[in-house]
Amino acid sequence: MGTRTAAGLSARERLLAAANELFYAEGVHTVGIDRVIERAGVAKASLYNTFGSKDELVKAYLEGRHARMRDRVGRYLERSDAPRDKLLGVFEAQGELFAEPTFRGCAFASASAESPGPAVSQATANYRAWMRGLLTGLAREAGAADPEALGHQLHMLWDGASLSTRMDGSTSEAAAAARAAAQTLLDAALAGR
Repeated sequence: MGTRTAAGLSARERLLAAANELFYAEGVHTVGIDRVIERAGVAKASLYNTFGSKDELVKAYLEGRHARMRDRVGRYLERSDAPRDKLLGVFEAQGELFAEPTFRGCAFASASAESPGPAVSQATANYRAWMRGLLTGLAREAGAADPEALGHQLHMLWDGASLSTRMDGSTSEAAAAARAAAQTLLDAALAGR
């Protein structure tokens, strides 16, 4: 894990915390490496020894956001045994995210638009594959006749809700609309069995 400071965080942990705060709030392209280093309170060599480059730091930042989303969604999935409720819980987890005062949209969409390099592309592809797979798997468990099609539709709904919240600032409205639309899509898919 590396050398720990008096505050208990290693240089890697402090760099990731600073990157998460700055990259998400201001953008991966806009924030220079010197600002991340200053915010983390580490030497420049710590960044390069730990990550090798800014691109790898950005990738680690995105991987951290992916892990936090898996954890958030996982908490909602544990609340029910019913596949239908689990699937709708994914959108409730998204609504919880929208309600955070620091929500600024999808970190993966922003990073892909700002800095479309191989590291960002890989982290984004992994996140999107996870989300699509989760939604498709839950659609299959719920008994949808065409779980792949429903998973694709729900993924588009997930993306659109995030964009709408970011662009319109309508956190509770977008979250409620996304969940209601997911329920309508799911009910229609189950009625067509």
